[in-house]
Amino acid sequence: MTATIALVAGDPAGVGPELVAKLLGYPSELPAQIRLIAHRASLDAAAKVAGVALELPTLKTDDAARSKLAVARMEWSGWNAAPFEQGKAGAANGAFMLDSLKFALDLAQRGVVDAVCFAPLNKSALRAGGMKQEDELRWFADVLGYRGPCGEFNVLEKLWTSRVTSHIPLKDVAGLLTAEGVAEAIGMLHDALRRAGNATPRIGVCGLNPHNGDDGNFGREEIDIIAPGVELAAKRGYAAAGPYPADTIFVRARDGAFDGIVTMYHDQGQIAMKLMGFEHGVTVQGGLPVAITTPAHGTAYDIAGRGIANVQAMNNALAIAARMGAASH
Repeated sequence: MTATIALVAGDPAGVGPELVAKLLGYPSELPAQIRLIAHRASLDAAAKVAGVALELPTLKTDDAARSKLAVARMEWSGWNAAPFEQGKAGAANGAFMLDSLKFALDLAQRGVVDAVCFAPLNKSALRAGGMKQEDELRWFADVLGYRGPCGEFNVLEKLWTSRVTSHIPLKDVAGLLTAEGVAEAIGMLHDALRRAGNATPRIGVCGLNPHNGDDGNFGREEIDIIAPGVELAAKRGYAAAGPYPADTIFVRARDGAFDGIVTMYHDQGQIAMKLMGFEHGVTVQGGLPVAITTPAHGTAYDIAGRGIANVQAMNNALAIAARMGAASH
């Protein structure tokens, strides 16, 4: 069944409106029904620089669930908001982004859409606009009233990664690792891969220390925490292999050994994934009751309004949202 996706144009001061305009300029290639949440002035300007013409019918929330339109924009309060200064992070565009995302989540909770895909956000603007959480993932969880485990997944084509710790200082990582955390990260990644269409995910787990701890000579986290976490996940029905040295596990994955990798901290996976394909990567907000995806790159303020933003990661994010949304039926 074809999914219906809330497509949020992201930061109106960045490249998000341009990416959305480029996607919607070729409606026959879209993988799902689209319900667009955007800002009129920034979308019109983006369509102009992208060289596309957008003719978008409008839907009210009460009508959207019944509509068979392939592409439509949602009627909402932010459509006619005042223009935003391009390439600038501020409270105004931050508050606008939070309002647009709340609207998208409301559509998902009402059953109007099956998943959410949003164009890049700017964390400084989000905080200036009122976000108190450490990142948008925790903000999503609070808005949805979700208290279970959640974490970001980074996706490059068929390879997915999750991490046990995320946006924290590197000096705090070892002290925050637990066997339960490792098992949770494996389980979330396994479930997400299956939801995205992989029936039998092969998951590898990173060690923390150089040379995987060298049998305890360079640290015992692999022995005392990570390996027990892998065993705990297996008892719960989530098979995974490892831990493996972090400096070789991505070589194994590149050569086809794994569909997913669990890392211990943010840059352990991010550096490898972005080296392998920065302009193609996708972030999935994992573990939440609503499937939510976005390109892994940022708002690119330096090129906003120039018509040169690469749409590939946005296209990939929409495709994953479509697969995950269809699986929710």
